[in-house]
This record gives sequence, structure tokens and C-alpha cells, in this order.
Amino acid sequence: MSVQLFQLLAQLDRPGATELVVATGRQVALRIPSGYQPLTTAAVTLPQLMHLIRDTQLAALVPASEEVGDPVAIDLDGRPLRAQFIRQGSDVLLRIEHRQPPARPSPPPARPAPPSRPTPVPPAALRPPARPTDPAHDHEAAAAHATRPRHTTPPHGSAVAVPQIAVRTSGPTPAPPLRDPARRAPEPADALTLIDEPSTVVPALAGLVADARRMGATDLHLAANRPVLVRTLGDLVTLDPAPRSAADVEALVMPLLGPVRRRQLAERGYVDLGVDVPGGGRLRTNVSRQQGGLKGAFRLAVARPPALAELGLPAAVARVTEHHQGLVVIAGPSGHGKTTTLAALIDLLNRADPIHILTIEDPVEIVHPRQAAVVSQREVGRHTLSFAAALKASLREDPDVIVIGELRDRETVEIALTAAETGHLVLATMSTPSAAKTIDRLIDMFPPDEQSQVRASLGAALKAIVAQRLLPDAQGTGMVAVVELLVGVLALANLIRDNKLFQLPNLMQRGRAFGMLRLDDSLLELVRAGRLAEDVALRAADNKKELAAALHPAPPPPEPARRGLFGRKERE
Repeated sequence: MSVQLFQLLAQLDRPGATELVVATGRQVALRIPSGYQPLTTAAVTLPQLMHLIRDTQLAALVPASEEVGDPVAIDLDGRPLRAQFIRQGSDVLLRIEHRQPPARPSPPPARPAPPSRPTPVPPAALRPPARPTDPAHDHEAAAAHATRPRHTTPPHGSAVAVPQIAVRTSGPTPAPPLRDPARRAPEPADALTLIDEPSTVVPALAGLVADARRMGATDLHLAANRPVLVRTLGDLVTLDPAPRSAADVEALVMPLLGPVRRRQLAERGYVDLGVDVPGGGRLRTNVSRQQGGLKGAFRLAVARPPALAELGLPAAVARVTEHHQGLVVIAGPSGHGKTTTLAALIDLLNRADPIHILTIEDPVEIVHPRQAAVVSQREVGRHTLSFAAALKASLREDPDVIVIGELRDRETVEIALTAAETGHLVLATMSTPSAAKTIDRLIDMFPPDEQSQVRASLGAALKAIVAQRLLPDAQGTGMVAVVELLVGVLALANLIRDNKLFQLPNLMQRGRAFGMLRLDDSLLELVRAGRLAEDVALRAADNKKELAAALHPAPPPPEPARRGLFGRKERE
């Protein structure tokens, strides 16, 4: 269940709240004793409503054609609810109310007859009657296109008034008025309900973060009844050997959460957010419940965008920013520096040209300073509803470069490909181990009947895949990045379109002239340069036998002895 739906359902727990109404073309409204109270300032579109109820029982209840659906008993996150859909053309209305549980358990009764179906109201009766509007507020009336609510209208400048919604009475549920399709509400912003709560960092947590940074750690772990751990050089080591009690951990992490995130933690068992620590930089934070109490996992983001040279990446990686359009994917396992590499590429673009770079991240980890370009950083859950919603809006924001924190689902990939095909350079990350797996994952997100078209689009849009891993260096003092670089040449587009990715290793072997770099070639160069131990390289290699042969070439065979005319050895 989405965070936004969880937030809306939580409103039903307010005293006196009896019904939640989500209707396209109108604001989300909550029924309270005084009338209907708006919960959002913008009207809801049909894609937003479908996104809101995705992966829930509600998604299967949306009528395919005009009808007044029956109230249906459902359970969402343990809440006993009753939901009803009403559809007129492209307009959809969803009503959700509490379903009272039985007073005491009893043997299952005989199966009751299905509830009587309410008589559908003719479409004309579903529309609100026309009425004159106040000229001073004509723009609000046009947006809402409904009668005034029963409660007092907020003063001018506050939230737009909620349309009149019929009050539930006994008997069949009356159909509420839907908006006039001829007068559509303005296209809203992409968010229904966003979280923008301050986080309080207690001094004890700030001290632990500072200690972790002094050790060069990438992650900090706090868990009930466990010592404080940090991740350095890929391994977890102890920062403070004294176990922290459940109360101690709760006192450290709970001040980071506001009321909405605390409810999310109580219902879902986890919450993700970005935190600024005074003197400690940015943290990507996850707070979750586990056996024995709370746990906090903190990713320590770098203080500023790094340069590619600082990361030890090949110079060929920088050339992926020279494209003016297309898709570039930074791939690799989780925790292997994809976000840092992406930030370094953004910094190259930021310093080079006066362009507009739009980033969509979850959360914002590395803040980009003002350089030659304009960098607009949007955070999922705080500034936008989702990656897909922000991508839809981004096409109207005049971006030159669009940066996607992670390609997670089919809708995001679909819009990213569209943006890449329509003149934008799209940079994104994926948690995949190699270039070949990245292509497979992108295609497999779509149903089989669409994959042929996706292959053609991906083959035309893909400009490069940078797949990287972090391995301990030969000195044991840091990590070194091992890179696989796949360049989007015409031969690659043909392999993707014709579903012949099994030929990809041969293409990369032949594609060195185009700047392609195999993982084993990168390992070989690092071992020869003394930056990587041989045994570490062999464990990470795709073809261990070939890499070992390259590291220890066989001595050339001895030259055969020269023989005379009749086969006798010539004398020295």
C-alpha cells in the first residue's frame, strides 16, 4: 500500500470522521460532523487515483464502464473498511468508510443473499445543478464545478472549497454528484499528500555520526540490544562495544520522525527519509521494527559531489555525459557506489554548460551547489508523489537532463524511455550486477506482448550502461571501483531488437574501439597497476580462467633446432 493511501486512511481515525471520498476532478475530502473537509489543495486525476490504490484490493474493484458499484467489505493494513466505486464515463468516485467488526465471535451463519443493487442514477442526475457563482471567486468555482460545501468556506487564499457531496443515509447509498466532463478542473500538481516534517537529531546520534565519518565508514547501524556497528571497507565493525537497550535506540531514532512518519512506522513497520545532521552531513535513513525493538540504518552521503578522478573511474565514463539525448544507466549491486558515481556525472554537467538538470531522488542524498547549470532536486514523498509522477511533470519543466534516482517499476521505465526518445538526456540507476542483466531487467518489467516494442525503443534510446562494483584495494585501506562499460552502438541496438543478447560478450570483445570495457579487462588493469590484489580480482571475474591466463601468460615455446638438408642438426 502506498504511503499516500496510508496517510489518507489515517484521517478516518480522527474524531467524528466517518467517510473518505476520492473523486477525479475534485479534492480528496473527509466527511466530518460539520460537512466535508478538504484534505488536498489540488484536484485528483484518474492516473493519480489508480496509482494511489495500486497493489491493493481496491484496484480490482474499479468499474470498467458506467455503473454504481455495490459497497464491498475490504481490509487494508488490518483496517476493516467498506468501499464503493461509482463511474460515469472517465469520472470515478471512491468512497471508503469504517466497517464495524462484530460484537463477539459466533458460528458462521448461512451465506446471506447479495445486497440489493442500487438503481443507477441517470448521468444527467449525477451532475450538480447549475447555479450562479460569485464573480470574485469564479476561478475557484470553475476548478471545483460544484455547489458550496455545508461547512464554512475557508477565507480567500486558503484551500479551494470542496464540492457538495451527498450525505450517506439509511438504505442504498445515494450517488454523489460528479463533475461535468465538459468543464474539467485544471491539471493538478503531482502530489496528493506529501510529507514535509522536520527531523530532530539528538546530540548523541550526531556524535555517533561524527565518529563514523572519522572512521571513513559508509553506513551506521543502531539496533536494540546490540552494539553500535559501522561499515568500513565493505565489512561491519564495532564502533561502540556496549549494547544499546531498546529504550536507548528509541531515544536516538524516534525524534527523527514526525507524526505522519510515526504512524507509518506503526502500520508498515518501517519508514525511509533523508536527514541533515548538524556537522555530520546528509544521511539516507531507514527506521524499522525488529525482534526486540527498533533498528536504524544510516547511509552516510558524501558532503559534496566528487570528481570522477577521485573515484578512480576510467576516463571513458566521463564521455557518457557528451550525449545530448538518450538513456544512460548506472548499474551495480546495492551499496556499491551508484549514487556517488551518478553525482559525479551530474557535477560534470553542472560545471560544463548552462543547462537545466532535473533530479528525482528518494531521498536527496548529495546536494549540488550552484555552478553553470540550474539543478532542480526533487525528493519522492516530500516534493512529489512518486518517480513516475515527477517524470510526467518533468516533461513540462523544460529540462535538458533528467536524473532518476532508481528505475523501480514499469511506469517509470516507460516514461524514462519516452523522455530519452524526445530529446532529453536521462541518467538513472538500477540495482543489477552487470550490463546484460540491466537490459534483461528493463525488458522484463513489461508484459510479453509489449516486449517487442520495448526492445525497439530501448535499442534506439540506450546510449551507455556503466556497471560497477566496489572491491577492497591491495593495501587494505580503501575501496576501488571496477567498471564494465557498454556503449550504445548500432550493433548493440540490433542485438537488443532481435533478442540476441547471448552475443553480447562477443560484441564487447570487439567493441574496444568504441570505448567498451569488459569487467575482466578492468580487473586486469587494476591488478597490473598494483591497486587490486590478484585473489580479489579472480573472485570477482566473469571468466576466471581467462583472467588468470592474462595475469600469468605461458612462456613462449622454444624455437625448434635448425636442421640441414638431410634432416641432420646443423652444427653451431
